[in-house]
This record gives sequence, structure tokens and C-alpha cells, in this order.
Amino acid sequence: MRAQFEDAFCKGKPLGYSSHDRGRLTPSLLSPSCLAVSGQTFSCRPKTVSLVAVAFSALVLLSTPSLQADWLHYRGPAQNGVSPEKGWNAQFPSAGPSVLWKKKLGKGTSAVTVKGDRAYTMGNAGGKDSVYCFNTKTGAELWRHDFPLELDPNMFEGGPRATPTIDGDLVYTVSHQGDLWCLNATTGAKVWYKHYQRELSGKRPTWGYAGSPTIVGNMVICDVGAPGASTIAFDKATGAIIWKSGSDGAGYSTPVAATLDGRPTIVIFKADALVGLDQKTGAELWRTPWKTDYDVNAASPLIFGSDRVFITSGYNTGCAMFQVSGGQLRQLWKNKNLRAQINSPAPWEGRIYGTDNNASGNLVCLDASTGEEIFEERTVKGATLIATDAKLIVLTEKGELVTVDASKPAFRQIARAKVLENRCWVQPTLDAGQLYLRNNEGDLVCLQLK
Repeated sequence: MRAQFEDAFCKGKPLGYSSHDRGRLTPSLLSPSCLAVSGQTFSCRPKTVSLVAVAFSALVLLSTPSLQADWLHYRGPAQNGVSPEKGWNAQFPSAGPSVLWKKKLGKGTSAVTVKGDRAYTMGNAGGKDSVYCFNTKTGAELWRHDFPLELDPNMFEGGPRATPTIDGDLVYTVSHQGDLWCLNATTGAKVWYKHYQRELSGKRPTWGYAGSPTIVGNMVICDVGAPGASTIAFDKATGAIIWKSGSDGAGYSTPVAATLDGRPTIVIFKADALVGLDQKTGAELWRTPWKTDYDVNAASPLIFGSDRVFITSGYNTGCAMFQVSGGQLRQLWKNKNLRAQINSPAPWEGRIYGTDNNASGNLVCLDASTGEEIFEERTVKGATLIATDAKLIVLTEKGELVTVDASKPAFRQIARAKVLENRCWVQPTLDAGQLYLRNNEGDLVCLQLK
């Protein structure tokens, strides 16, 4: 039964899942190589059977035609760009999939998160940032939380860089200036508020705060970049500080929760280092320097199994795989086969897919064990992507939606269509057969892939 659960929930093989309020999956059902998100939650919505039945019958689980997990965090249920969802349609005509609804949000690179029938994202227009909540079926705006903030278009369109994080009845957002909001997920009402710079002495990175909040147990983890408080764990219900750690400058990536070498860890890509912190106390467990021009460490770390961490950055810096063992970080390999400047890569079946910004933004695929290049695809450029059901869902910088067969170590396009205009740097979101795509100008489209 354990192997069947691993196959169903951890096909991407880097991370696993814990429990959520719509039924329970206990960690004992998943192997340590899969279970890496400690204290986090997700919800599953099998189409034909309840999750209670799934917990008692792996056979029923494997016969279910579709499995969805709510997209509560940036980069999905396991914070790695991998979804357990099955049963969606990768084939579509040259005009693209059916459009369910469209919205104009204001500028920004905030992605979409989803819980049940509610979708959340952010945008900036008219001198204010807005946090939006939409009905997933109709696109109806359920609520909007506005606050004054400049656009700050520094060599790109500007607007909010981070993505809302959902936990139970609360949603957490961060602005590029460090406005940290905890809002009621149903009404949008303020629950609590902090400001990274004004209240916590945070030093804003050149291109603004971009890391999304990460939920771990009763805490929300944030990359603040303050002296003596570079990373802060807030009580997710009240905003009270539980612990503070380090003095590194803030990076642009999102903290990742994982269990590495048997220890619950926060993995965080700072301005010039990769750092591992104890989840409970914030104590530093390990670090390695990683210097990128202009301190642009932006792609989120990937966790492989129970002891490996992958990072990549642009400006001809490259990528590396590290192993955590005995409290030490050991480099397994390092090269320049993937130099992802902004867009985070995604894993599938021992491979890493990402955008190499020093090769005209081409899509590349690496062997995760060795770092060797498996292929480089010149027809897919500047891509954001996710992996699911042995396929890739790719949004190119120019707004092309491309689906790719990831079942074998070779590039095979399934379908392609132009779905958005203008520049696209925002990662796709897939939930319940609906695909959410957005460009930097703020055009959001919800496509039907059932």
C-alpha cells in the first residue's frame, strides 16, 4: 500500500504531502523520500470517491480517474511545481483550450493559488496593490483588498512579485515593499499586518520583495532580510514573532519546507547563500555561499528525496545539487547547463526541466543525478512551467501554451497555442482541470482542460 500511495501522490519524486482538513493522510503512509513538507497541509478532491475511502483502499485510489490537490502555496501543493492532478486534457486545437473566464488585474507577476471554489492573486493599478479573490467557476470577484502602493517598474512591468499563500480560513500576501497581510480568506477582512521595513528593519532587495510566505505548522515563514532577523517565523494566527534568524540579505525566492537528513528544515535561497534552518527554532543547520550578479537568487530550491537540494541562478552562474548528511552540506555536482534567472524549474522522474537564460531562454532538461544535459529545446523560450501526470504545462515568455510529454527523456510536444499577449513571467496553476495563466500586464485567463 505504501508504494501505491507514493506512486499516486509523489510521481514527481522530489516531495510529498501531509494532511489537510478534507480528510487525513498520515506521514506513515508515505516514505521519507516523499515526505518533505513538514507541518504543511493540502486537500485532495478525488472525482469519484471520498478521501476516506482512498485512505482504506489503494486500489480505489489508483482506479480514480482524476486526483486534484488544492494549490495553496506558490509552486503548488509540494512547493516544487509538481501537481498530483490526473485526468486533464493535454490536447487542444491551435486556437487553444476553451476559455472559462478572463480578468484584468493590474500589473504584477503574482501567480494564482486555489482552495476549493476560490482563486487568489494580486495586481497593481491606479496607485494601489489589490489582493483578489475570484470564484473559480464563474470568475466572479468575491472580494478585493486594496492598499496604496507605487508600481515600481524597475526594468520590468512592476507590481506585486509574490503570490498569496492560503492556510485554512486565512490568506497571506507580501508586497514588493514588504507589506505582510494576513486576511480572512472568505471576506478579505484584515486579521493582522506587519511591514518588513518599517516595523522589522528589513532591507528591501533591489527589485523588491518577491518571496511568498510559507506555512509550517502554526508559523508563517518570511524572508525579511533584516540584521539579526533575516528570516522570521510569525505566529500565523496573531502575527507574533516566534523566532528570528540570521543577517543575510533577502533573496527573491520563496522559503521551502522540507525534511532533510531526518530534520524538519526551512531551505531558503538568500541574496548570496543557500541556507538551511531548523523549523522549530530558526537555528542555522548549514549553509553554502552562492553568489549571483546583482544578488538575483530568484528560482526556488528543489528538494529531491530525503537529503538533496538543487539550486540554480542566472547571469551565467549555473546550477548545483547538494546533499545534506550529518548536519553538513556536500556538493554532488555543479555546472552551467541550467542558468535560471527568474523562472523556477520543475522535476519529473529524476529529471529537471527549466529555462536556461544564458541560452536565449531555451527549455532544457537535466539528469538530476549527474547534472548532464538530456536535451535543449529552442522552440520553447522564456518558459514558466509545472509538471503533472507525466507531462509539462509550459507558458512561454511570449504567451504560448505548450504541453509536453515528459514520460521519456526527450522533447515531444503535444500541443501549442497562443493564449496571451505581452510578456509572461508567471507560473501556471492547475486545479480541478482548470488552468490559470497570466501575463505581467495583468491579463488573467482561466482555461478548461477537462
